[in-house]
Amino acid sequence: MLSNKEMVRLGLVLAGVAAVGAGSAQAQGLGNSPYSRIGLGEFNANTGGVRQMGMGGVGLAAPNAVNVNEINPALLYYTGRTTFEAGYNGQYKTVKNANSTSRSGSGTLGYLAMSVPLSSKWGAAVGLKPLSAVDYESNSIQEVAGTPVLTQVLKQYKGTGGVSEAYFGQGFRLTKAFTVGLTASYLFGVIDETTGTAVQISTSSDPLVKSVDRKHTRYSDFAFRAGAHYRQKVGKTLNMNLAGVYSFGHDLNGQQTVTKEQEDVNGSLVGAPTSVSDGRGKTTVPALAQVGISFDNDKNWSINLDASQQQWSKYKGFGETTGSLSNTLRVGVGGEISPDPGSVDHYFKRVTYRAGLNFAQMPYQPGGKTLYDRAIAWGFAFPLPTATPLESTTFSLGFTYGVRGNTDVLNATTGTSNVQESYIRGHWA
Repeated sequence: MLSNKEMVRLGLVLAGVAAVGAGSAQAQGLGNSPYSRIGLGEFNANTGGVRQMGMGGVGLAAPNAVNVNEINPALLYYTGRTTFEAGYNGQYKTVKNANSTSRSGSGTLGYLAMSVPLSSKWGAAVGLKPLSAVDYESNSIQEVAGTPVLTQVLKQYKGTGGVSEAYFGQGFRLTKAFTVGLTASYLFGVIDETTGTAVQISTSSDPLVKSVDRKHTRYSDFAFRAGAHYRQKVGKTLNMNLAGVYSFGHDLNGQQTVTKEQEDVNGSLVGAPTSVSDGRGKTTVPALAQVGISFDNDKNWSINLDASQQQWSKYKGFGETTGSLSNTLRVGVGGEISPDPGSVDHYFKRVTYRAGLNFAQMPYQPGGKTLYDRAIAWGFAFPLPTATPLESTTFSLGFTYGVRGNTDVLNATTGTSNVQESYIRGHWA
């Protein structure tokens, strides 16, 4: 049997191997998400694994000995046994604006995580999860005013990829009630973005040629996250938990290659591509501050409230402020209950039931108005019938239904509007 130290080494090796084989798969799978065109894409604001997902993305202050508590490294102290999780995501989404609607479905590997108790006062975890995801494709046609014949400009935007996070976290018990933790992460990934432009003149018989600008950006760097957790009895069977997590702001190093090409209507190259630039730069990722409070009876239920804030107005891409992102605030509430964890005769009394709500600002302000992401979540944890107290194996499910953005018209002349995404997501581990 492997010792604890050997298990940690094995976990690091597994995370490294998974980073090569699954890193790119994690960072995709959004379906068409136009908002991922801005910044680093859709950002994962440290909302945890399948347990937290089932409670609305909360759980900063909720200790648990069954799941990997990587959302707050201070909770790793509560790891009771070596635990491995492999999470998978599925999604069905409807994207619409004032003029059109599209639907898409996707599925992808969500995350890998393993936690190990190293001593009675020390726990650790390794894992791999997405930090951001880019997945969008859109087309537009605009008429050029003031031309003697009908002239149209055709625009096509497409982006894929994202940034993944391979992490190593540790949690320590300092006093009976107080634990702290630190997570060190290696961030890596590739984002590919394409902008195609073609001019079509109604009276011209020349073949249509599209000018294509391609941007290939490869990211890699390190990041750090610190957490603290305080647990105190406030009644005979009631415990209160307070927690805080701070993900430090950092510069993410990148190497970017921009090329310009020309394509015909079939997508074949016309002439050789021209390299426009090939250089290095930095993207500034702002700090993320999170706080949480929870209550539990140390037996079969807990209720949680989390809040987070991130200053996206400080985001910079390769040294240049985008000017299009704003600070965000997110609030979530959720809980879980197992009617009778020790029941022998009634299996569904041993099942854990979860539910939650969350409300978040998005970092985009088209027309100066803030957009929001509102979601309701629910989930279950099913213990395997053959599980024993020493081998607690569970199969967890989480579901989220949410609406992001709106379809308010931005320009009545052109008919452009915001984009609204309605989604239902499934998570299992």
